[in-house]
Amino acid sequence: MSHIDEKKSDERIRRAFEERDWNEIKSENSWAIFKIMSEFVEGFEKLAKIGPCVSIFGSARTPRDHEYYQMAEDIAAKLVRHGYGVITGGGPGIMEAGNKGAYSEGGKSVGLNIQLPFEQFNNIYIDRDKLLTFDYFFVRKVMFIKYAQGFVVLPGGFGTLDEFFEALTLIQTNKIGRFPIVLVGKDYWEGLVDWIKKTLLRGDPNYISESDLDLFTVVDNATDAVKAIDEFYSKYLLSPNF
Repeated sequence: MSHIDEKKSDERIRRAFEERDWNEIKSENSWAIFKIMSEFVEGFEKLAKIGPCVSIFGSARTPRDHEYYQMAEDIAAKLVRHGYGVITGGGPGIMEAGNKGAYSEGGKSVGLNIQLPFEQFNNIYIDRDKLLTFDYFFVRKVMFIKYAQGFVVLPGGFGTLDEFFEALTLIQTNKIGRFPIVLVGKDYWEGLVDWIKKTLLRGDPNYISESDLDLFTVVDNATDAVKAIDEFYSKYLLSPNF
């Protein structure tokens, strides 16, 4: 963390313990409420008619010559050929690869960008009318979930894990439909999946049910990732159609 970032963090912590009068609180909260509303409205308006899409999650730090970047690009291209659009976080790394793969096949390429002090900038492969930039992570996550019919998760950091568990929790609690979640990269996910099985499932008490393990699939290549989504929807005799 830089000196400037550390100073900002210290200021936020100190401010959290300050007593503020009602007028100051009301003024700050009112501004935030209208900003949040505007982000929801813009997202709903732009994404309401995009058709069947798959959200692709993964690290912003993945270099273009990495196998996971190339795999994400291949997955996105295959998804478009199978009738889906692609939604990503709109930034570099895996997100860029997803948008690039969709763009290369002439498919719908959506980017949900987030304003951050580092790393994040929108990539050039997003449809201009489907690029949104958010201040609030929670609004952005709503858009990822609300307008996707499936989720492909490649290796990433805290943000990627957050997005994976957000989708998993909403499906487990029946807040959204049981859309397919596909984890790509067995070497990367093996440790987490083992922990889920040993600690969450077989712990004392057990924190999840055996059936919860069926809410996601782990694969190792682009073909199997798209196949998992196709097979899921074939059970419902559904075929995406733009």
